[in-house]
Formats: sequence, structure tokens, C-alpha cells
Amino acid sequence: MKDNREGLAMNEFKLSILDLLKEDARLPAATIATMLGAEEASVKAAIEELERDHVIAKYATVVNWSKVDDEKVHALIEVECSPERGRGFESIAERIYLYPEVKSVYLMSGAYDLLVEIEGKNLKEVASFVSSKLSTIESVIATKTFFILKKYKQDGIIFEEADNDGRLLISP
Repeated sequence: MKDNREGLAMNEFKLSILDLLKEDARLPAATIATMLGAEEASVKAAIEELERDHVIAKYATVVNWSKVDDEKVHALIEVECSPERGRGFESIAERIYLYPEVKSVYLMSGAYDLLVEIEGKNLKEVASFVSSKLSTIESVIATKTFFILKKYKQDGIIFEEADNDGRLLISP
């Protein structure tokens, strides 16, 4: 019984570490240890285990690309496909996520099966990807492409705060 509780405590400990690293991936282990009231060695060991088990897959920076002179085009593509015998949607998703322009692939519930996020240099490149690569996959039945015009919030980060000066509008 004691071992089971220790396992639960360790899982909660790791979840706390993950929550802190999600907010700031640059937090040193010493700071995390102080915030959690734990030993720095325990934090380092937990982080190493999370990395080894691929729970922590990568440390990344969230960039507000609209603030950079970057003309890339981002699109979300709904993909309707028929699952393959024995593997379901796994092999289709794998074929799609191996393309370098694909940023994310999600299995979805609802009207379509997969949601694919891609990035291209321009609209023509995205359209070419859909027509020559994605639509030609044998199991793909239909696609619907949506271009992202502006990102307001990503990964919990608001890119542009609303200008709330608190004054009431007065009109004549």
C-alpha cells in the first residue's frame, strides 16, 4: 500500500514540474526545487526521467511571428479519410506528419478524422501541398483548407493584450 502512495506522490511531483516547465522551460532545477519545496537532486532526476521517457519531447519557444517580418502562411486542413485495416488512422497520420511542411496532426472526433496544421512560404505552396501530396494519399476522401489570418492566443499565451483604458465612450 505504501508503494502505491509513493507512486502517486511522485506522479504529482512530476506533474508539478511539468506545469512549471510549461510556463517557463528555462527554469533552473534549483528554482523549481525551491518553488516545490523539494531537493534539487530530486527535481533533476525527475526531469531526466521525463526526458528519457519522452514525456518531455522538446523545449520550445512560442514566437509571435506577426511581430517578425515573416511572410509564411499557416493553414489548418480538415482531412476525411477511411481507416486502414489493422492500423486504423495511424499509418495515414504517419504518412502525413512525415512531410516537412506539416507542423501538427491530430486525430479528431466529429465530421472529419484528422486535423493537419501546415506552414508554407505562400498560398500557392500550401495549395500545392494539398493538391499534390495530401489529396493523393489513397485513404484520403476529402480535405477542407482554412488559412490562419491572425493568431490571438497560442499555447495559453495572448499575443496582443486588449487596449482597455477604462474610459467610457461619449458620443454627441
